[in-house]
Amino acid sequence: MPTSKLATWIVTAAVYAAASLGGGSAGAAPAPTVAQQLDNATCQSCHDGKKPKLEMLGSNGEKRPVQSVLPDKYAKSVHAKMECVACHKEIVDSVTPHKKADGVAKAECAQCHVDLWESIKKDNKGAERPRMGIVADNVAAYKKSFHAKPDKDDPTRQMAICSDCHNVHTFDVPPRGTQERKEWHLTVPDICGRCHEDHLEEWSESIHGKEAIDKKNLKTAVCSDCHTTHDIVGSSTDKAKLSITASCGDCHQSELKSYKASYHGQVNTLGYTYTAKCFDCHGSHGIQPSKEAASRMHEKNRLKTCQKCHSGKKDLPLATAGFISFSPHGTSDDFAKYPEIWITTKFMEALLIGVFLFFWAHSILWWHREYKDRKEGKGSFRVRTRDIPVEQLPFPERRMDPPNKHVRRFGPMWRLAHLFFALSVMTLVLTGMAAFYPDTGWAKAVMAAFGGPKTAGLVHRVAAFTMLGIFFMHLIAVSINIARKWKDFKIFGPDSFVPNWKDLDDMIGMFKWFLGKGPRPAIERWSYWEKFDYWAVFWGMAIIGGSGMALAFPHVVAQYLPGWIFNIAMVVHGEEAFLAAVFLFTVHFFNNHFRPDKLPPPDVVMFTGTQSLDEFRHEHRAQYDRLVASGELEKYLVEAPSAPFKLGSRILGLVLIAIGLSLLTMIAIGFFGGGHR
Repeated sequence: MPTSKLATWIVTAAVYAAASLGGGSAGAAPAPTVAQQLDNATCQSCHDGKKPKLEMLGSNGEKRPVQSVLPDKYAKSVHAKMECVACHKEIVDSVTPHKKADGVAKAECAQCHVDLWESIKKDNKGAERPRMGIVADNVAAYKKSFHAKPDKDDPTRQMAICSDCHNVHTFDVPPRGTQERKEWHLTVPDICGRCHEDHLEEWSESIHGKEAIDKKNLKTAVCSDCHTTHDIVGSSTDKAKLSITASCGDCHQSELKSYKASYHGQVNTLGYTYTAKCFDCHGSHGIQPSKEAASRMHEKNRLKTCQKCHSGKKDLPLATAGFISFSPHGTSDDFAKYPEIWITTKFMEALLIGVFLFFWAHSILWWHREYKDRKEGKGSFRVRTRDIPVEQLPFPERRMDPPNKHVRRFGPMWRLAHLFFALSVMTLVLTGMAAFYPDTGWAKAVMAAFGGPKTAGLVHRVAAFTMLGIFFMHLIAVSINIARKWKDFKIFGPDSFVPNWKDLDDMIGMFKWFLGKGPRPAIERWSYWEKFDYWAVFWGMAIIGGSGMALAFPHVVAQYLPGWIFNIAMVVHGEEAFLAAVFLFTVHFFNNHFRPDKLPPPDVVMFTGTQSLDEFRHEHRAQYDRLVASGELEKYLVEAPSAPFKLGSRILGLVLIAIGLSLLTMIAIGFFGGGHR
């Protein structure tokens, strides 16, 4: 039977029982019964807010006011069709103070809604009442939230329950997207402020609060925009810090985009919170416009704000004067505001486009020409010399017993330096590109594997110093070698890496050969593409190394240079690293491993240090002819590498190629996924 009728029956039975046991005379008529109506009209006859203030004893023994239920507002609420006793099941009479049934728990909003949703799903009516599913999801989120934890002052109750935020008698949140919903949105701070009075006061004086209170700006931020609603967690947790930063970006989209392009934002996007976030710089509840003197980002307060993190303690040296002019939201889209960033970005973009257009076209034409030659039977030149009959060889090779000889191209130190240089570069690409494309899943996996950006950053710096060390050792070795042969050394000679006019002739000749307009040119000891690779390292060391050092030691740089240097350093460091990585794993790999003449990969000359005589003659015909004419070829001939050594070199080469192509794939995922800035 309905709850109200059951309660009436119980109370009536109790009245009769009391009358039969009372002190009336025998045979006296029973006392008249009083109908105990527990419908809404009866309840509202007292709780309608029109009677004098109602009070009751609280759990602490002190009187507390009883909530009034205004009939007109209750009639408009989502619970209007419910009977009061459907929730207040413990109430069994309509007298004051109410009698309460033993063992009946007080109404619990969350469980009631969960049970109702389960019943709806059981009846397959979820599609008819989708908002109940939303409520159930909110309940699940709430149970994991900060508010659902026990109150420290009173562990018997939670920090906040549904009725602390929602007036269950007038609850009627307008649907999303409506004007009413937007207006209701502005009332949220008053609800939160019942408990968080200090925060409400601070927010009211902020730019957000003034927009809401004074201007009724429906788009301004209120508590729930930053802290969410039901899944609120402690503001000191990583989840809250990440969520708040993302929430700022819901309104300040361009600022979030520029923030994510900075190192602070890259770490945050990867899911770590130890770098500066929006509220670290701008404050939280009391945010003021940067032009206001009270703002943390006002030019008079900015250095102090930076020094909160860059305090000179732990691993962050003290922020210095140049930090003030750093633009945390600097962008390449606004020349008037950030001319230095705009110019730098346009230069780097032009450099990337120019290099890739030239060398990718060079590679495609080269591949087509060699593929066509092989198809026509002109074949690969990767033939073992021992397979050529001695009588068919030119006189110099025949005289020097060539079947067991190779030509030495690189000494042990060159090969070892190349190996460590390659490993350091690949490590730099892995750790650096993970920060450059923090939105990608692979970047987050890489950072997790390293144990976080701090460890990855340390590995990145070790690899950087390794690369720089190899580079400077090479410079020293080359300088000593030139000094020893200074009298015979020709700066534009055939053994020099310095570009000369023959390189230009060779490049023109190669394009003619690509197009079938001439023979393949005879290349000297170093080809023009090898010289480009060589000198590109010098450019990279200056650009990537210099910008990297500025970013690694900002407190030193900021003592002498303005802060916008860091904005430029971020641009050139990332773009040049992108250029270097993509060039290495496309053009460099093609030139040395994936040309039809080189297939199957890898070419192991950089690991064994030698080439077969026929391959050397094909690749460096001008040097070969010069050495034959001068009679010096014999001093470059060495024993062919042993089969185990050559096998080991091939395995090493294949491993490095696999790593390089994997890194290239990761970069492509980041670039085409919208991560390139």
